[in-house]
Amino acid sequence: MEGGVPEADMSAFRECLSLSWKNPYVLRLAFSAGIGGLLFGYDTGVISGALLYIRDEFPAVEKKTWLQEAIVSTAIAGAIIGAAIGGWINDRFGRKVSIIVADTLFLLGSIILAAAPNPATLIVGRVFVGLGVGMASMASPLYISEASPTRVRGALVSLNSFLITGGQFLSYLINLAFTKAPGTWRWMLGVAAAPAVIQIVLMLSLPESPRWLYRKGKEEEAKVILKKIYEVEDYDNEIQALKESVEMELKETEKISIMQLVKTTSVRRGLYAGVGLAFFQQFTGINTVMYYSPSIVQLAGFASKRTALLLSLITSGLNAFGSILSIYFIDKTGRKKLALISLTGVVLSLTLLTVTFRESEIHAPMVSLVESSHYNNTCPEFKTAATNNHNWNCMKCIRAESTCGFCAAPGDMTKPGACLISNKNTEDICGVDHRAWYTKGCPSNFGWIAILALALYIIFFSPGMGTVPWVVNSEIYPLRYRGICGGIASTTVWVSNLVVSQSFLSLTVAIGPAWTFMIFAIIAIVAIFFVIIFVPETKGVPMEEVESMLEKRFVQIKFWKKRDSPSEKK
Repeated sequence: MEGGVPEADMSAFRECLSLSWKNPYVLRLAFSAGIGGLLFGYDTGVISGALLYIRDEFPAVEKKTWLQEAIVSTAIAGAIIGAAIGGWINDRFGRKVSIIVADTLFLLGSIILAAAPNPATLIVGRVFVGLGVGMASMASPLYISEASPTRVRGALVSLNSFLITGGQFLSYLINLAFTKAPGTWRWMLGVAAAPAVIQIVLMLSLPESPRWLYRKGKEEEAKVILKKIYEVEDYDNEIQALKESVEMELKETEKISIMQLVKTTSVRRGLYAGVGLAFFQQFTGINTVMYYSPSIVQLAGFASKRTALLLSLITSGLNAFGSILSIYFIDKTGRKKLALISLTGVVLSLTLLTVTFRESEIHAPMVSLVESSHYNNTCPEFKTAATNNHNWNCMKCIRAESTCGFCAAPGDMTKPGACLISNKNTEDICGVDHRAWYTKGCPSNFGWIAILALALYIIFFSPGMGTVPWVVNSEIYPLRYRGICGGIASTTVWVSNLVVSQSFLSLTVAIGPAWTFMIFAIIAIVAIFFVIIFVPETKGVPMEEVESMLEKRFVQIKFWKKRDSPSEKK
């Protein structure tokens, strides 16, 4: 989703590298907590490949699109609950406890999924995993942030974001590795138990967040930890800053009310921009790619599950690479400009996907009466079409009311093939004749263009809209409102994610993948106008000026630049 990369520059990374020699204890804290990000990424990415094999084992899942969507999206529903509960657990019991609870949920969910005897149990397991994802998405970066030296905080928190995209990439590698193993999807989903156990063991040996301890009145315990984190010359200043920060935070928190959010002009306009970006981040379709990329590859005409997973691995790798690029461009280009460049590329990529899938539908291979009659289980609708069955093509076959599939012609798969009842026996018979079996998409000469468009989509989305909403939401609100406003934006992300992931496959069945991607393209065009009008440029603008800027103007068409320093003016 995916996950955003907090602001950090290259000097912070160089200092972070130096820190690994000077104070490896800090890196141990950050990496141990960051495993939660790895689990987050793995569990959100692994289902895309596992779903291909779950459909084979459970006929009900193959036949019912809503059931496939439920297996994917119930984890997101769990994440919404997990994030809400996680906020309370974080404040009440601490960051360390929250991470361990999240790991326990990951572990239970992985075991339930690996042993699931039916789709209902799969859904239960996905809920457990979702609860863990929701809690980890809050607890891991919070722990890292509060247990890191100020100078390298951005770089260390970004480690969590790298591990999220890295976890997604790892999930595709694991999926690919187990394609020929007995149990396939059970191994894919069960592997997540291993890093969960590792993190539980590591976290049990680590301290609680010093900031949380300080807030809870355990000042001496917090100071012992801070002495291990900060250098001697920085320790006193950090303790004083922490004391003042905590006192201010507690004081301001007492004043916060929902009515104040509505009445405060700068906060209200900040929410328009922040929540709007969070909404458009999801409704431009990113998580349809991350959750369903193997299915999209199959829709593009690649029947082999292994090929679908291999090609999906490319998109996942590009997403991880894009999260690294964003660290460089977010401060060079600016938030607003980067979002606009990103959205423009997204519109072009989605338009190319729309045209490609539409051409694939129009030029789908025809269904041959002779080829279909060669088998004993011809699709019922094709049989009853009688004299009009010469108008049938592969696309009409796989969309028939009875569950039917297309057995492609041997050699040249774009030639007329057979329309048959879809089941495991038919697929095996088709394979014996050295033919490819299609149930989601059709053989096409345009498939590679669709893969290219998918790759371009990730390349444009990840460095921009994959990151900008998170960075803007961390900068645009006054300090006293940052927690609650950030929570509202985060909830918007998860709820939007749920809606998109729950409806994507149904839309591809109802109106076809071409028009589904066109809907996303239209939303991306609306998002461009939204960013131009409502989103301010916060690059180089002090927090106080962001608040003042939002109070003075509702329309944010101006591209703000950092003011020259007095020395520069001279």
